[in-house]
Amino acid sequence: MGAGVQLLIGTRKGAWIYRSDDGRRDWRVTGPIHLGQIVNHLVLDPRDGRTLLMAAKTGHLGPTIFRSTDGGETWTEAARPPAFPRSEDPATARAVSHTFWLEPGHASEPDVWWAGTSPPGLFVSRDAGATWDSVGGFNDHPMYDQWVPADSGTPDGALLNQIVIDPRDRDHMYIATSTGGVFESRDRAASWAPLNQGVEASFMPDPYPEFGQDAHWIALAPTRLDRIWQQNHCGIYRVDRPSDRWDRIGAAMPPEIGDIGFTIVAHPRDADTAWVFPMDGTDVWPRTSPAGRPAVYRTRDGGASWERQDRGFPAEQAWFTVKRQAFCADAGAPLGLYLGTTGGEVWMSDDEGDSWRTIAAHLPEIYSVVAAPL
Repeated sequence: MGAGVQLLIGTRKGAWIYRSDDGRRDWRVTGPIHLGQIVNHLVLDPRDGRTLLMAAKTGHLGPTIFRSTDGGETWTEAARPPAFPRSEDPATARAVSHTFWLEPGHASEPDVWWAGTSPPGLFVSRDAGATWDSVGGFNDHPMYDQWVPADSGTPDGALLNQIVIDPRDRDHMYIATSTGGVFESRDRAASWAPLNQGVEASFMPDPYPEFGQDAHWIALAPTRLDRIWQQNHCGIYRVDRPSDRWDRIGAAMPPEIGDIGFTIVAHPRDADTAWVFPMDGTDVWPRTSPAGRPAVYRTRDGGASWERQDRGFPAEQAWFTVKRQAFCADAGAPLGLYLGTTGGEVWMSDDEGDSWRTIAAHLPEIYSVVAAPL
């Protein structure tokens, strides 16, 4: 396995950091951090292996960003958190409810960070998270109100829920949104275009519109960066660029399970392998594990087939959900997988999903889990 792993856990009532030994068997805990505050995302900067950024909503003090350079022992608040420009027109005024996603910039830009918010907004920091600026190429786009309407979205509001940067080219970026689907920029966020061909959208007159989809999660295959996996509100998809058309690979999932879920995890060394954690997408839409029997599903052939992995999970009466940011992998060999539940448990597999065990329980509702090297 090599070096240990740290899990950065954001919850409805604060953050925790779990750090493992080299075998990923024993874990020591730091936390709670900022107890009582909503922590949507906690991320380690891979460029220096030291800086932590946290997206938090601090009660009546509002949404902000915190930064730590000592492993989470002390934190400094951003001098200017993400905020839309002031507007005197009530019809166009926007206020950030919370920052949902934090993304370290390209490896060539060590002080750059990106953030996605609710309502959907894209923000950039050029000073390691101390100050943030609105990105006009998206936030002020003439199509903004149509792409990401304010009156729809998740129970916590409409989201710009993910930012992905092509490691080969800092100018090439993708974003995922809860009301407009996926968008692509090739000029470092100065302009954007929808990337949703072939993806279904719920409650739309045209079931396959140019935009209007709920892209829960996108992931580049690390060894084949032109392959993008997507877990969507309406299914599991894959696109192999330069094609712009997504294929619904979730059609191969068992019909009694379906292909609705929040996250898709790409294998870091195998472009044909990925994992999903399905939720119940029947007419009731309870957003729980189907039939109360949780399981992860793995494909090893690009989505042509899927295998159930449930060893260690409860066999019945387990009705939890795994949210968008709460399923991830480390880079170990064999790969370690980690998921956090709405019931406050963290489950892990150290054999690529073949078996599962809990390493944390009784935490608040888990919003995000990020695996990083120690």
